[in-house]
Amino acid sequence: MDKLHIHIDVSPELFIKNPDNSELGKKIVSNSISLIHELGFECFTIKKLSTQIGSPESTIYRYFESKHMILFYLIYWYWSWIEYRLVFKTHNLPSAEDKLKSAIVLLTESVKEDSTFSHINEILLDRIIMSEAVKAYFTKRIDLKTEQTHFSVYQRVVERVSQMVLDINSKYQYSHMLVSTLIEGAHQQRFFAENIPSLTDINKDPNYITQFYEQLVFNSISK
Repeated sequence: MDKLHIHIDVSPELFIKNPDNSELGKKIVSNSISLIHELGFECFTIKKLSTQIGSPESTIYRYFESKHMILFYLIYWYWSWIEYRLVFKTHNLPSAEDKLKSAIVLLTESVKEDSTFSHINEILLDRIIMSEAVKAYFTKRIDLKTEQTHFSVYQRVVERVSQMVLDINSKYQYSHMLVSTLIEGAHQQRFFAENIPSLTDINKDPNYITQFYEQLVFNSISK
């Protein structure tokens, strides 16, 4: 596939002006990732971002109405990128079992930087999702419309993998719960490995996380 034709679409409800359409917009996104990773979302501010990129705060507000919308944008972009990779990796696989195994690897492995998108550091973005995304999920600003818009692509990823589960066992009742537990649990275990290693076994073997969730998923859906 020609990487020049790959584009990750983000819902226009998440920005005022599409940052993907200008070098300044890409600079805002790129530096937001590095600053949120460095400072944490609580300490990240539009003022600090404007200092980082050497542009007035008003310039950033032409693209995003708040720092929360920047975080929502990054979350949406990340899961759209994951969805693209999920579809690409599983499309031509011969069986439902092979597709599910491939999906589990994708959702549990450590992220590597994708040179296709030069302004996005996927490794740092993955760490933000791992440590900061929960703050977006549980913010008091969330309502039904917001949830449907901001997290729709995450829901699509869960739905796609959930369907793989049902293709293997159509009577399994907890496919969405199983897949969302897989995703969030894998993030949590990688966080534990870096910060509280006594809570995980990944430090013994980096492949343990994939092996564990593959075993968990297939044992759970066994007929």
